[in-house]
Amino acid sequence: MSAGSVALVVTDEIAIPSWDLYELSIPCTVFGKPQPDLSDHWYDFRLCSAYEGEGSGSGASDFGLSVRTPYGLDGIVGADTVIVTSVPDACVEEGRPLPDGLASTLRRAYDAGARMVSLCTGAFALAEAGLLDGRRATAHWMHTAQLAARYPKVEVDDSVLYVDDGDVLTSAGVSAGLDLCLHLVRRDLGAHVANQLARRMVVPAHRPGGQAQFIDLSVPPTDDEGLGPVLDWARARLDRPLTVDDLARRAAMSPRTLYRRLQAATGTTPLQWLLNQRLARAQSLLESTAAPIDKVAELSGLGTANNLRHHFLKQVGVSPGDYRRAFGAGAGVDTGVSPGV
Repeated sequence: MSAGSVALVVTDEIAIPSWDLYELSIPCTVFGKPQPDLSDHWYDFRLCSAYEGEGSGSGASDFGLSVRTPYGLDGIVGADTVIVTSVPDACVEEGRPLPDGLASTLRRAYDAGARMVSLCTGAFALAEAGLLDGRRATAHWMHTAQLAARYPKVEVDDSVLYVDDGDVLTSAGVSAGLDLCLHLVRRDLGAHVANQLARRMVVPAHRPGGQAQFIDLSVPPTDDEGLGPVLDWARARLDRPLTVDDLARRAAMSPRTLYRRLQAATGTTPLQWLLNQRLARAQSLLESTAAPIDKVAELSGLGTANNLRHHFLKQVGVSPGDYRRAFGAGAGVDTGVSPGV
């Protein structure tokens, strides 16, 4: 007897990039290694290649590691849980088609009753199969805009580590895949087993906040050269009161024109741009200094510690204190004593 069968889909044909190996190894570690002292009923686990034959080769290459799997795509049909990790970069960045038959086989597995799971850009495969239509879903924050543009029927949320929509679950990138896999163990075998497994893997059983805390709040470079100087001017004065009128005067244009051009160039409004810059400054100060929270609020132009906490929780998803503990200069240095688990 087991906790159910888990089929993991390998989507790279020749060599798995080293970056993607981590995400592939997460479900192998969580579901593929029995833990008889934690549960008598562990998972039946199998690797399935999205390509013809018995997988994608074997051995190493200059660009990553190739693996040989004992199952092909048909191996996922009939599994209780199907997991798709990152799809090839070319499928995301260049719009190259997914491996032949992958989307249709995922649909067959779902129709047969499988629980469908994606890690990182594996969401593109579930979306191509139509399994995310009308559902809330996520992916790595660097690719959520592409996911939303390519599949407009999907309600993309770039702020969370994972989304549990019952029989379809999606996660953000890299380590968020581990958060989701532990969540699945918690659903299947209970909190005690998931917590003990997390301790074995020396990771938190549950991380606070969402992937918003990892997103770079700085606005991408603008193609509007006329706005560059005024935006640089504002960034140098974030510790001072600044209004849209101030920016417009500096740019020698009306507030309405500034609003229109900034919206077109950055995709955000002047007030939201200012808030993002202040929060980005606060993040930098929390990461690189030991300044008190009220001083961070003052230097970033957010005024008070309460105001900083309010906007930080809303935009970043964690408190300034939690963010500093996770990303500050001393984060992870002292491992001699750990907080209670």
